[in-house]
Amino acid sequence: MNDAAAPPDLPADGRPWVYLASQSPRRQALLREWGVQPVLLLPDPHEDAEALEAPQPGEAPAAYVRRVTRAKLAAALARLRRRGWPGGVVLAADTTVALDGAILGKPADADAARAMLARLSGRTHEVLTAVAVAAGGRRWLRLSRSRVALRALAPAEIDAYVASGEPFGKAGSYAIQGRAALWVRRIVGSHSGIVGLPAFETGALLARAGLALLR
Repeated sequence: MNDAAAPPDLPADGRPWVYLASQSPRRQALLREWGVQPVLLLPDPHEDAEALEAPQPGEAPAAYVRRVTRAKLAAALARLRRRGWPGGVVLAADTTVALDGAILGKPADADAARAMLARLSGRTHEVLTAVAVAAGGRRWLRLSRSRVALRALAPAEIDAYVASGEPFGKAGSYAIQGRAALWVRRIVGSHSGIVGLPAFETGALLARAGLALLR
Protein backbone atom coordinates (compact mmCIF):
# COMPACT_ATOMS: atom_id res chain seq x y z
CA MET A 1 0.00 0.00 0.00
CA ASN A 2 1.45 3.40 -0.88
CA ASP A 3 1.76 6.16 1.68
CA ALA A 4 -0.96 8.28 0.07
CA ALA A 5 -3.58 5.57 0.68
CA ALA A 6 -2.29 4.26 4.02
CA PRO A 7 -4.47 4.94 7.06
CA PRO A 8 -2.92 7.50 9.40
CA ASP A 9 -1.10 6.68 12.61
CA LEU A 10 -3.12 8.91 14.95
CA PRO A 11 -1.77 9.98 18.36
CA ALA A 12 -3.22 7.73 21.04
CA ASP A 13 -1.98 9.61 24.11
CA GLY A 14 -4.50 12.45 24.14
CA ARG A 15 -2.23 15.01 22.48
CA PRO A 16 -3.93 17.52 20.17
CA TRP A 17 -3.50 16.61 16.52
CA VAL A 18 -4.57 17.91 13.13
CA TYR A 19 -4.56 16.72 9.55
CA LEU A 20 -2.00 18.92 7.81
CA ALA A 21 -2.49 19.41 4.07
CA SER A 22 1.12 20.48 3.52
CA GLN A 23 4.44 18.70 3.12
CA SER A 24 6.35 21.74 4.39
CA PRO A 25 8.75 20.60 7.13
CA ARG A 26 8.63 24.15 8.50
CA ARG A 27 4.87 24.00 9.10
CA GLN A 28 5.19 20.56 10.67
CA ALA A 29 7.92 21.80 13.01
CA LEU A 30 5.92 24.86 14.06
CA LEU A 31 2.86 22.77 14.91
CA ARG A 32 4.98 20.44 17.02
CA GLU A 33 6.51 23.44 18.83
CA TRP A 34 2.96 24.49 19.75
CA GLY A 35 2.06 21.06 21.08
CA VAL A 36 0.10 19.87 18.05
CA GLN A 37 0.94 16.62 16.28
CA PRO A 38 0.59 16.99 12.47
CA VAL A 39 -0.84 14.00 10.61
CA LEU A 40 0.04 14.49 6.94
CA LEU A 41 -2.87 14.56 4.49
CA LEU A 42 -0.92 14.86 1.25
CA PRO A 43 -2.15 14.70 -2.37
CA ASP A 44 -2.62 11.42 -4.18
CA PRO A 45 -0.34 10.78 -7.19
CA HIS A 46 -3.09 11.73 -9.65
CA GLU A 47 -3.70 15.14 -8.05
CA ASP A 48 -2.13 18.19 -9.69
CA ALA A 49 -1.34 20.08 -6.49
CA GLU A 50 0.92 22.61 -8.26
CA ALA A 51 -1.95 23.74 -10.48
CA LEU A 52 -3.74 25.14 -7.42
CA GLU A 53 -0.92 27.65 -6.94
CA ALA A 54 -1.03 29.20 -10.41
CA PRO A 55 -1.98 32.91 -10.13
CA GLN A 56 -4.91 34.17 -12.15
CA PRO A 57 -4.41 37.18 -14.46
CA GLY A 58 -4.50 40.43 -12.54
CA GLU A 59 -4.99 38.69 -9.19
CA ALA A 60 -3.96 40.71 -6.14
CA PRO A 61 -1.59 38.96 -3.69
CA ALA A 62 -4.08 38.87 -0.79
CA ALA A 63 -6.86 37.52 -3.00
CA TYR A 64 -4.44 34.99 -4.46
CA VAL A 65 -3.23 33.55 -1.16
CA ARG A 66 -6.77 33.31 0.22
CA ARG A 67 -8.05 31.58 -2.90
CA VAL A 68 -5.17 29.09 -2.99
CA THR A 69 -5.58 28.27 0.70
CA ARG A 70 -9.32 27.69 0.31
CA ALA A 71 -8.62 25.44 -2.68
CA LYS A 72 -6.00 23.47 -0.73
CA LEU A 73 -8.43 22.99 2.14
CA ALA A 74 -11.23 21.86 -0.17
CA ALA A 75 -8.89 19.40 -1.90
CA ALA A 76 -7.75 18.05 1.48
CA LEU A 77 -11.33 17.52 2.68
CA ALA A 78 -12.20 15.69 -0.54
CA ARG A 79 -9.06 13.57 -0.08
CA LEU A 80 -10.04 12.71 3.49
CA ARG A 81 -13.52 11.59 2.40
CA ARG A 82 -12.13 9.61 -0.52
CA ARG A 83 -9.70 7.71 1.69
CA GLY A 84 -12.24 7.00 4.41
CA TRP A 85 -9.87 8.11 7.16
CA PRO A 86 -11.26 9.07 10.61
CA GLY A 87 -12.65 12.59 10.90
CA GLY A 88 -10.59 15.35 12.46
CA VAL A 89 -9.49 18.96 12.21
CA VAL A 90 -7.93 19.76 8.82
CA LEU A 91 -5.46 22.62 8.31
CA ALA A 92 -4.15 24.12 5.07
CA ALA A 93 -1.96 27.17 4.43
CA ASP A 94 -0.24 29.08 1.68
CA THR A 95 2.45 31.76 1.68
CA THR A 96 3.37 34.26 -0.98
CA VAL A 97 5.72 37.21 -1.31
CA ALA A 98 4.54 40.45 -2.87
CA LEU A 99 6.53 43.42 -4.16
CA ASP A 100 4.87 46.45 -5.75
CA GLY A 101 1.67 44.44 -6.04
CA ALA A 102 3.35 41.59 -7.95
CA ILE A 103 3.26 38.00 -6.70
CA LEU A 104 6.69 36.40 -6.30
CA GLY A 105 6.10 32.67 -6.00
CA LYS A 106 8.47 29.73 -5.94
CA PRO A 107 11.30 30.03 -8.47
CA ALA A 108 11.19 27.69 -11.45
CA ASP A 109 14.98 27.59 -11.76
CA ALA A 110 18.22 29.29 -10.71
CA ASP A 111 17.76 32.20 -13.11
CA ALA A 112 14.29 32.90 -11.72
CA ALA A 113 15.64 32.75 -8.16
CA ARG A 114 18.43 35.20 -8.97
CA ALA A 115 15.97 37.57 -10.65
CA MET A 116 13.61 37.54 -7.65
CA LEU A 117 16.38 38.16 -5.16
CA ALA A 118 17.72 41.02 -7.27
CA ARG A 119 14.23 42.59 -7.19
CA LEU A 120 14.02 42.21 -3.39
CA SER A 121 17.55 43.57 -2.79
CA GLY A 122 17.48 46.75 -0.71
CA ARG A 123 13.68 46.83 -0.70
CA THR A 124 10.84 46.21 1.73
CA HIS A 125 8.38 43.58 0.59
CA GLU A 126 5.26 41.96 1.99
CA VAL A 127 4.80 38.32 3.03
CA LEU A 128 1.25 37.04 3.17
CA THR A 129 0.25 33.72 4.70
CA ALA A 130 -3.33 32.51 4.77
CA VAL A 131 -4.29 29.63 7.02
CA ALA A 132 -7.59 27.76 6.88
CA VAL A 133 -9.09 25.18 9.21
CA ALA A 134 -12.09 22.88 8.82
CA ALA A 135 -13.87 20.90 11.51
CA GLY A 136 -17.40 19.61 12.02
CA GLY A 137 -18.60 20.83 8.65
CA ARG A 138 -17.40 24.41 9.25
CA ARG A 139 -14.47 26.28 7.73
CA TRP A 140 -12.49 29.30 8.90
CA LEU A 141 -9.70 31.35 7.31
CA ARG A 142 -7.39 34.11 8.51
CA LEU A 143 -4.67 36.11 6.79
CA SER A 144 -1.32 37.21 8.21
CA ARG A 145 0.53 40.17 6.65
CA SER A 146 4.14 40.99 7.45
CA ARG A 147 6.70 43.37 6.01
CA VAL A 148 10.35 42.40 5.53
CA ALA A 149 13.18 44.83 4.79
CA LEU A 150 16.28 43.35 3.15
CA ARG A 151 19.63 45.07 2.88
CA ALA A 152 21.18 45.57 -0.53
CA LEU A 153 22.61 42.34 -1.91
CA ALA A 154 25.72 42.01 -4.04
CA PRO A 155 25.40 39.82 -7.16
CA ALA A 156 28.02 37.44 -5.75
CA GLU A 157 25.95 37.00 -2.57
CA ILE A 158 22.88 36.17 -4.61
CA ASP A 159 24.83 33.69 -6.72
CA ALA A 160 26.22 31.94 -3.63
CA TYR A 161 22.79 31.76 -2.02
CA VAL A 162 21.18 30.30 -5.14
CA ALA A 163 24.02 27.78 -5.39
CA SER A 164 23.23 26.64 -1.83
CA GLY A 165 19.85 25.38 -3.06
CA GLU A 166 17.94 27.12 -0.27
CA PRO A 167 15.77 29.34 -2.51
CA PHE A 168 14.02 26.45 -4.25
CA GLY A 169 10.53 25.64 -3.08
CA LYS A 170 10.35 28.98 -1.24
CA ALA A 171 8.05 31.87 -2.12
CA GLY A 172 10.21 34.85 -3.04
CA SER A 173 13.25 32.57 -3.37
CA TYR A 174 14.40 32.83 0.25
CA ALA A 175 13.87 31.28 3.69
CA ILE A 176 13.88 33.66 6.64
CA GLN A 177 14.72 30.75 8.96
CA GLY A 178 17.81 29.96 6.91
CA ARG A 179 20.86 31.83 5.65
CA ALA A 180 18.78 34.68 4.27
CA ALA A 181 18.06 35.76 7.86
CA LEU A 182 21.48 37.44 7.73
CA TRP A 183 20.08 39.88 5.15
CA VAL A 184 16.97 40.93 7.07
CA ARG A 185 17.23 44.44 8.44
CA ARG A 186 13.76 44.52 9.97
CA ILE A 187 10.44 42.70 10.05
CA VAL A 188 7.06 44.09 11.03
CA GLY A 189 4.50 41.40 11.68
CA SER A 190 4.69 37.66 12.36
CA HIS A 191 7.99 35.81 12.10
CA SER A 192 6.18 32.46 12.12
CA GLY A 193 3.87 33.79 9.40
CA ILE A 194 6.90 34.56 7.25
CA VAL A 195 8.22 31.05 7.90
CA GLY A 196 4.88 29.67 6.69
CA LEU A 197 2.34 29.34 9.52
CA PRO A 198 1.36 32.37 11.65
CA ALA A 199 1.17 31.41 15.33
CA PHE A 200 -1.51 33.89 16.43
CA GLU A 201 -3.89 33.22 13.55
CA THR A 202 -3.34 29.46 13.63
CA GLY A 203 -3.95 29.27 17.38
CA ALA A 204 -7.15 31.29 17.04
CA LEU A 205 -8.47 29.06 14.27
CA LEU A 206 -7.61 25.84 16.09
CA ALA A 207 -9.44 27.18 19.16
CA ARG A 208 -12.49 27.79 16.96
CA ALA A 209 -12.20 24.16 15.86
CA GLY A 210 -12.14 22.97 19.47
CA LEU A 211 -8.39 22.59 20.07
CA ALA A 212 -7.38 24.79 22.99
CA LEU A 213 -3.59 24.61 22.99
CA LEU A 214 -2.86 26.51 26.21
CA ARG A 215 -4.78 25.34 29.26
